[in-house]
Amino acid sequence: MSDLIHKNVIIIGSGPAGLTAAIYAARANLSPVIFEGDQPGGQLTTTNDVENYPGFEDGITGPDLMDVMRKQAVRFGAEAKFEYVTKVDFSATPHHVWVGNKEYTADTVIIATGASAKYLGLPSEEKLKGFGVSACATCDGFFYRDKEVFVVGGGDSALEEAGFLTKFASKVYLIHRRDEFRGSKIMRKRVLDNPKVEVLWNTTIDTVLGEPAQGGVVGAILKDTVTGETREQAVDGIFMAIGHKPNTEVFKDFLKTDDTGYLITKPDSTATDIPGVFAAGDVRDHVYRQAITAAGNGCMAALEAERYITEKEG
Repeated sequence: MSDLIHKNVIIIGSGPAGLTAAIYAARANLSPVIFEGDQPGGQLTTTNDVENYPGFEDGITGPDLMDVMRKQAVRFGAEAKFEYVTKVDFSATPHHVWVGNKEYTADTVIIATGASAKYLGLPSEEKLKGFGVSACATCDGFFYRDKEVFVVGGGDSALEEAGFLTKFASKVYLIHRRDEFRGSKIMRKRVLDNPKVEVLWNTTIDTVLGEPAQGGVVGAILKDTVTGETREQAVDGIFMAIGHKPNTEVFKDFLKTDDTGYLITKPDSTATDIPGVFAAGDVRDHVYRQAITAAGNGCMAALEAERYITEKEG
């Protein structure tokens, strides 16, 4: 028999969207609870330098920014729980949310679960995750000082990670399956002008080489996407930067998503098709995916949740 706890607002996720929603909801005296999930602070905690978030003239680290936001939310009365939501039921009101065997009900739910890094899907890659295969340069870059690494991808994330890794690695090979980057012009220029970065165009990884018990990654078999030819190249680490998958699995039975899994919200709103359920940040945004737009989404969601509660009570 589970204990039933009722809340005005439950926020699932703790990146810029979730924590901003918590700040606004707490200031509206709604006493929100935030379930931070398995990555407290969200993707931004894996970002070393945040230079484009307004209000920080000299920049700030991702973890520090999230810590400041969390403390601000808690100061206004939000409750932050380092717990993971395992099940929801949005079929009736109030909405039901489970954390293990603990059951909550809520007038409103704000989903801010973000997105997770994608991998290539190779068995050899899966085997070596954490043993030389990583999706977070800022987390693991330090371990590759004076070593050679691959970065896989062609968007801004890949270009940023390649540039960051040059602070540690002696050589960064940027592997891209096409002959032109998708990333922004300024990021392309930074990478192409960096003498420590070499771009391997029209190239993919066919197999990751190495064994966890023998020190991890030692290299990879590369495949030319034009000729089909393969070759082996030695490296010490491989960083995947090929996009993200929205964390919507637990909501799929109740909420509409697009073809790639992002939650669908109403035009100019964070409201989903279920009254009282809102979505904010990268879990619904596959276009901008910035900390500031996620925070703006969180603000919108909290204001819309407050309005929904007020209208329901009236």
